[in-house]
Amino acid sequence: MKPRTLLITGSVFMALAVAFGAFGAHMVQDRLSPERFDVYQTAVQYHFYHALGLLIVGTLSLWMKESKWLQRSGIFLTAGILIFSGSLYLLTLTDTGWLGMITPIGGFAFILGWLFFAIGIIKQQETE
Repeated sequence: MKPRTLLITGSVFMALAVAFGAFGAHMVQDRLSPERFDVYQTAVQYHFYHALGLLIVGTLSLWMKESKWLQRSGIFLTAGILIFSGSLYLLTLTDTGWLGMITPIGGFAFILGWLFFAIGIIKQQETE
């Protein structure tokens, strides 16, 4: 992902995180059991954290041109938001339990995204 794409994606995901958070607080909370609402809140929190991560990766990508590791980091953070948070949103709103089986794939994508971020920083230090 190019820096501009990372920054746009991160910004859109931040706006969506705010929207999902507000939707949860004002529309969903009274319709879900406390346990399911906790799951929804987890989706919102991880959505926020990793959207901020995309903004960080995008900002550093402006400085670290052509870093394939930062590009990979952005791809995996994006996939993590879609798979991890997305599956939890759908699970809580539709009561579709099998979606919980794919949530760990999103968590693994988050882990890879942050490891690729670290590799990108390490590789940048080696070239200086």
